Amino acid sequence: MTERQTEVLAVLNRIVDAWNDGDAAAYASHFTEDADYVTFFGMNMPGRAIIESAHRSLFEGPLKGSKLVSGGGEPKVRFIRPDVAIVVSGGGSSLSGGDKPEPGRESTLTYVLVEEAGGWRVASFQNTRVSDPAASAD
Repeated sequence: MTERQTEVLAVLNRIVDAWNDGDAAAYASHFTEDADYVTFFGMNMPGRAIIESAHRSLFEGPLKGSKLVSGGGEPKVRFIRPDVAIVVSGGGSSLSGGDKPEPGRESTLTYVLVEEAGGWRVASFQNTRVSDPAASAD
């Protein structure tokens, strides 16, 4: 793994830490001011302020005590320019604080990170729930 890949993945680790601490301000701080955050059900939360506000409500309410956990193997990091990285990884959440995604909470996550003066930040995020299309055909 290159040093730049390590820098990008460190941002994602800090995002996980902030979520697991229930810290909406720290969580949102890793996104650009104008970031697009697309939830697993398709809602776009545009901008760092909205990302922070929405996550504050989640961390104080239905997702209080939840944990983000990894899954789906190693993240794939690809640089499309020296200052733009795309990361595709698996992951999910545990409402009970466990170390594996709970059923129905496993996702494929896509991040677009840009390098700014203060370091790497997420400019776009997409959370897509893993599902079995064959199972839903019934």
